[in-house]
Amino acid sequence: MPSSPTTPAEQTLTFPCDGHTLCGIFHPPSRGEDRARGLLIVVGGPQYRVGSHRQFVLLARHLAAQGTPVFRFDYSGMGDSEGHPRDFTEIEADIRAAVDTFFRVCPDLEEVALWGLCDGASAASFYGFQDSRVTGLVLLNPWVHTEAGEARAWLKHYYRARVLDRSFWRKLVTLRWNPLKSLVHLLQVVQEVVNGKRGPRGAADPDWRRQPLPQRVLYGLQRFGNPVLVVLSGQDLTAREFEDTVAASKGWREWMARPEVETWRLPQADHTFSRRAWRDRVAEATGAWLRSW
Repeated sequence: MPSSPTTPAEQTLTFPCDGHTLCGIFHPPSRGEDRARGLLIVVGGPQYRVGSHRQFVLLARHLAAQGTPVFRFDYSGMGDSEGHPRDFTEIEADIRAAVDTFFRVCPDLEEVALWGLCDGASAASFYGFQDSRVTGLVLLNPWVHTEAGEARAWLKHYYRARVLDRSFWRKLVTLRWNPLKSLVHLLQVVQEVVNGKRGPRGAADPDWRRQPLPQRVLYGLQRFGNPVLVVLSGQDLTAREFEDTVAASKGWREWMARPEVETWRLPQADHTFSRRAWRDRVAEATGAWLRSW
């Protein structure tokens, strides 16, 4: 991470949720800085509060050094937290307990933004509109997966690119590529697309929690109404599926066009921002966004 001022010592905390104990790390901001707006990192699963390539640790330390208090935690059944493992669709109580704890340990806090990668971003969208203390969302490569959507993403963004890739043809000529194996996979993908097109799509449901995942995520975001930063990796099928979902839906397009929604792309990055340069740029973009409103 870029060089930055020294911050106070990080604090390991435990806090209750539904009868068991969760574990989190509080990163106090550098002394003398404004503590009014904090960032809560919502972990995508299955992983714990450190993050892939230590991204969550490095992000928290970078932002704390710039004056933003940060809290990251393990939800139920993950990392050092007790309880049975929960799916990302079931962690609203965990997020609320973490927000409560964040406000308790940081008395000057007035509001928080939620930061989530993949299904952590989706979980943040489910929770954010239900808690007035949450005034911003950072959504990295949001998970809006459906089987048909994944199949279309493979066809559109992987196989088409392979045909235009010189290395693909070199492997074919030198017999380092198995055409039969790839043909079988392609036929499976095509079948999934066909099945997806024949199935019900986006049927209205009075209970939003029972709708298909893309509609559930959109439902939460439409009702949020506060600043949102969407970060998309250029080399990631999850991000491509998200973009395809947006392109195919009027509701999604209208939401993305709202003035409070900002989209930022990192063309060379993969899903988990595995290189230091990519992680640094995400941290810097997050900090700049938090200071912009």
